[in-house]
Amino acid sequence: MRWFICFLFIVVTGCTTAYAQVDTMNTTPDSIYNRPRQKGPVPFLDSVAHATANREQFVSDSLAMLYIKAPSADRPNLFVDSLLKANAYKGDLYLSLSAKSKVMQGYGRTRPSRDSWVIVVLVLLLLFTAALNISSSKDMSNVFQSFYNRKTTTQAGKEDSPINVWTFIALFLLFGFTFGLFLYLLTTGYYKVYYTIGGFQLFITLSFVIIALFATKFLVLKLLGFVFDINKLVSEYISTLSLTYFNIAFVFLPVALCFSLIADKFIPLLLAITLLFVIVIFIWQYLRSSVSIISNFRFHKFYLFIYLCALEICPILILIKALNIGFR
Repeated sequence: MRWFICFLFIVVTGCTTAYAQVDTMNTTPDSIYNRPRQKGPVPFLDSVAHATANREQFVSDSLAMLYIKAPSADRPNLFVDSLLKANAYKGDLYLSLSAKSKVMQGYGRTRPSRDSWVIVVLVLLLLFTAALNISSSKDMSNVFQSFYNRKTTTQAGKEDSPINVWTFIALFLLFGFTFGLFLYLLTTGYYKVYYTIGGFQLFITLSFVIIALFATKFLVLKLLGFVFDINKLVSEYISTLSLTYFNIAFVFLPVALCFSLIADKFIPLLLAITLLFVIVIFIWQYLRSSVSIISNFRFHKFYLFIYLCALEICPILILIKALNIGFR
């Protein structure tokens, strides 16, 4: 009987141990996660469950740090530190700043620039005008006074002309080169018209074409005066034209200077002011003197209309067409 009780006790103890092992294998991970960490050796299945739980907790914490929690303000920014080190002011009165920056940041935009020789030509024209004023101050004063004083204009066609030959030639050259420079800046700088030649060569070509055209006009007028025996009338008219052109040259000279320095957005305003000054000079000096000359010589007005179309209006229209200037 004693042996039977001992055998029954052993069987019951073995069944209990087997049930406990089966229960441990079927335990959920949540119960393992909440179980306090044991000291000493851990069974194999329990260690796998703990490793899985730790990995999930690590991933959860990493996502929380990346998407939820703000970055630390004390963390250094290497990119900003490199920019400050390369470009920041060091506090030594700008002595460390180089005239040519070695850092090329961004793309920027191209800044349009005009030809540098234009400034040189303008300086030469201004010096030429100053030298002419010093050497022929009386003649230059008469040219300026002709715009206000009508007596100076009426004396221009007589033998005692207030302008001598050399001053006339110098002022005529000044008008040709100034007008040529103005046309060059107007066509290439504002209207963006391109020709087979360009730069300084185009400026010289325009200037000589203008000088040749107006010289031809004066020669044709002289020829008409000789043919129709009206030399005195033609001389007075040529003097009036020359004084008008010379006054316009003194308008084109500062306009060309402003044209080469100001921004493109101010050029339409500059052209409007220039056109206003030219119209005022023509109305005040040219038309006033021309009417006075024509009133002293009676001829049919149809001839005057033909002359104005042939030698005054038509050459200007041909020049505009040849330069391909489109008014907008």
